[in-house]
Amino acid sequence: MKKAIILILLLFFSLVAFGGFGFYQLKQPNNLSQEVGFVVEKGASVRQIAADLRQENIINSSLIFRIVCRALGVDKKLRAGEYLIAPKSNMLEVADKLLKGEVFYRKITFPEGLTSAQIKEILEREENLSGDITIDMPEGSILPETYTFSKGDSRNSVVAQAQKAMQKFVEKLWREQAVDFLQDEKQLLVLASIIEKETGVPEERFDVAAVFVNRLKKGMMLQTDPTVIYAITKGEKDLGRPLLKKDLEFESPYNTYLNYGLPPAPICNPGKAAIEAAVNPSNVDYLYFVASGYGGHRFANSLSKHNENVAEYRKRLKSK
Repeated sequence: MKKAIILILLLFFSLVAFGGFGFYQLKQPNNLSQEVGFVVEKGASVRQIAADLRQENIINSSLIFRIVCRALGVDKKLRAGEYLIAPKSNMLEVADKLLKGEVFYRKITFPEGLTSAQIKEILEREENLSGDITIDMPEGSILPETYTFSKGDSRNSVVAQAQKAMQKFVEKLWREQAVDFLQDEKQLLVLASIIEKETGVPEERFDVAAVFVNRLKKGMMLQTDPTVIYAITKGEKDLGRPLLKKDLEFESPYNTYLNYGLPPAPICNPGKAAIEAAVNPSNVDYLYFVASGYGGHRFANSLSKHNENVAEYRKRLKSK
């Protein structure tokens, strides 16, 4: 009986000592000198997570971390993703961050007017993404925006996110606007892509849209330089030189100096503003525009006035 009592007491005091040591360890800060990123892989067990945390010196004991997680019932609730761990964090703080799912999201931005080939280059340069791009990326399918991702996410997942955003935006806009000068959503994106390439001045987009819509209604050729550039480069690179007069004879269905109507597909990935301008052109009778030499364009409703604007632009260039 005495031996049993002694054993019970020894066990009790051992548990108390272990508990005290464990609590001490839980409150001990890590030895990190700066904030670090830690990735919890999908499907990782608490044992693997604890081992990885210990290896990265984020926690002081993988055993105690596992015991605490299981005691709190959070061992199966730790959310996958990348976490930023602050220096001097203790194990309770680390466990709490993982339980709350305070995932750190990275960002990637696609500027307006890039071709799909250029967007693909951005994705391939992002070292925190993984895998090859196997999803088809037709022109006009990517909505230029800033997207979030976790370290290790696939490049395909970002493409899918951007394509879904474009589809959702265009479908909503098309549904809400009564457009009689375009046949479908594809033509909307084609026109928007031309507007995107023709001007970077926000307040001009609606006037530029009006020029092309008025030309379409009158059966005139659009005669827009960006379509010729796309015809030559196929969107895979910059032209790298000024457009020449002989380029206007380049045989391609995208060349709007040789073909009536809109090109067969978008020539870039237009942003929201250009798409909105395409369905809301200004109520003006403009048929022409040319660069002003001051960062914008001069618009005209007659060829004679347009020629005057062209002469003014050339004079401006010569003075420079």
